[in-house]
Amino acid sequence: MSSDNRVFVCSVSELAPGSMKLVEREEGNLTVYNVDGAFFVTEDRCSHGLASLSQGEIIGDEIECPMHFGSFRIATGEPVAAPCSVAIRTYKVAMDGDQVFALV
Repeated sequence: MSSDNRVFVCSVSELAPGSMKLVEREEGNLTVYNVDGAFFVTEDRCSHGLASLSQGEIIGDEIECPMHFGSFRIATGEPVAAPCSVAIRTYKVAMDGDQVFALV
C-alpha cells in the first residue's frame, strides 16, 4: 500500500495551459503547472538558490528560475540549464473530475 497523501493543488479550470500556481504548505511549497493541458507538480524552491520557481517562466516544457535563469524539465525535475545542476523534486499527479491533486 502506498502512503501517499493527496493534496489539492487546483481545479483544471483555474489553471490555463502555459500557466502555473504556487501552493503554500507548512511542509514545503509546491508549484503546479499546466503544460499543454497536462498537469505537473514540483517543489517550489530552486535547488540552486532560494528562489520560488512559481515566480519563474514556463518555456516549452521547462521552468526557468527567476533568480539566475537556470532551468529544469518540469515533468522530471532534471536540470537542463546552468547554473542549476541538482534536480528538483517532482510529485505524481492524480485527477478527480475537475480537481488536481499532488501525491506527497
